[in-house]
Amino acid sequence: MNGLLSMLRGNVRQYGMIIALAAIVILFQITTDGVLLKPINVSNLVVQNAQILILAIGMVIVIVARHIDLSVGSVAAFVGAVCAILMTKHDVPWFLAVVLCLVLGAVIGAWHGFWVAYVGIPAFIVTLSSMLLFRGLTLVVLEGATVGGLPEDFKKIGNGFLPEVGPDTGLHNLTMIIAVLVIAALVFLEFRKRAAAKKYNFEVLPFGLFVLKLAVLGVVIFYFSYLLAQARGLPIVGLILFALIAIYTFIMNRTVFGRHVYAVGGNVEAATMSGVNTKRTDFLVMTNMGLLAGLAGLVTTARLTAANPKAGVNFELDAIAASFIGGAAVTGGVGTVVGAIIGGLVMGVLNNGMSLNGVSIDWQQAIKGLVLLFAVAFDVWNKKRTAGGGGAGAEASESTAPPPDELADEIAAMERDLPGTEALPPDRTTT
Repeated sequence: MNGLLSMLRGNVRQYGMIIALAAIVILFQITTDGVLLKPINVSNLVVQNAQILILAIGMVIVIVARHIDLSVGSVAAFVGAVCAILMTKHDVPWFLAVVLCLVLGAVIGAWHGFWVAYVGIPAFIVTLSSMLLFRGLTLVVLEGATVGGLPEDFKKIGNGFLPEVGPDTGLHNLTMIIAVLVIAALVFLEFRKRAAAKKYNFEVLPFGLFVLKLAVLGVVIFYFSYLLAQARGLPIVGLILFALIAIYTFIMNRTVFGRHVYAVGGNVEAATMSGVNTKRTDFLVMTNMGLLAGLAGLVTTARLTAANPKAGVNFELDAIAASFIGGAAVTGGVGTVVGAIIGGLVMGVLNNGMSLNGVSIDWQQAIKGLVLLFAVAFDVWNKKRTAGGGGAGAEASESTAPPPDELADEIAAMERDLPGTEALPPDRTTT
């Protein structure tokens, strides 16, 4: 029990929203008489919130780099409108139209990146102007009307599901196979990370708690997949979303670019003095946000089966809220992709649960506003608590965190190059 409490105290930011999400799910599962976790409702939750979760992935990276992007809703609407026009009025094949519009989203992001990184205009101002610009261009492109008649294959991006395979088991077999593979990969990676930490004498969870943690994660993944398999299986947009989570988690945790983003967000002056190309990092962060905004626009257009001038309204607010609720720091330098996804799920479950309980839209907006305020207040309180250095409940020191795998590899290589020398313990330095 002491080990569990120590783990929770040392990772308040990481586990706080997971506990909150679990509590919200349990609350609405009770108040809706079990409707919340019915297979068809869980499937709808994924489809309806996918575009916000996609935007949250890009937004948390922008926020970590100490910026903000207010244009993502308008950019999503504009890219979706252009895609619809290309397919319906210019007979462009749907796959080619998708590729072209993803490039268009990246170009728009690069436009933002140029003004932010190389001209020095604050991202708030640049993206505020683009929010107005691309909302107006959306109306111009669509001529104020809704454009429908989209190809069926394109509409499957937002509304389609993975195909049925194998014998009739009463479940969607492919969804369950994917779940088993994901759990196996998770267990392998966690054991690898634990072994690397122990090799260099870093603190790790007691083995019993470590196994418990993996068991809980495995059960949650399996049960979620089981619910989807009882309905129509994993949505295609869900597969896209899971792929993005894996790719961007890898980028932020295991690549030079990801390290640079955290360095720039944590202290831009120190990052510059350390040789980080801060302008290029900011440019790439904004370009990536434009790319994901374009993808979210395509998903939205496919889900609605038409391009609408009002599409994407308030998307930027939902994405920003998801990032902050998921643990991103207002001052930059802190935040994770998984945290943003958890924050987005908190917002999605709140919306769905309140709608099932008959709560009016105006009260839903008020409650979500309070949730965002309390999440940021919690972040501020947590920073003050840890800055005090002390006592029970203080977050674990950075020196006790497990080393990244690539750092462990570098240390091992250094040991091989210097035979006869021993690695110093983590709490000692040379003089």
